Amino acid sequence: QLQLVESGGGLVQPGRSLRLTCAASGSTLHYYAIGWFRQAPGKEREGISCISSIGGSTNYADSVKGRFTIDRDNAKNTVYLQMNSLKPEDTAVYYCAAYRRWDATCLTVSGVYDYWGQGTQVTVSS
Repeated sequence: QLQLVESGGGLVQPGRSLRLTCAASGSTLHYYAIGWFRQAPGKEREGISCISSIGGSTNYADSVKGRFTIDRDNAKNTVYLQMNSLKPEDTAVYYCAAYRRWDATCLTVSGVYDYWGQGTQVTVSS
């Protein structure tokens, strides 16, 4: 059973950076597409980025494109989300998720994901 644990969240000032880590256990991430989602209070969960199992193809929501970068290290069974130029509106609980898909595509639609982490809080405030 694949288990995911996020870390790296915290309080940061606007314009600064954070890197979130999603560490997997129980199974290799090699055959999974991985996504990052976030949910702010009173808002729906938003898919912000994903990375495919083959070739590392990526997708980004318009809200984070150009500021966030997703990356994976299969040898470490880990996926990262580098977040630069953070804004107050980036404040949310961030989740990583996985679904088994052995190709060069990925989706940021939460319904396809089978495994979820517990989330890590990111707060952007001065």
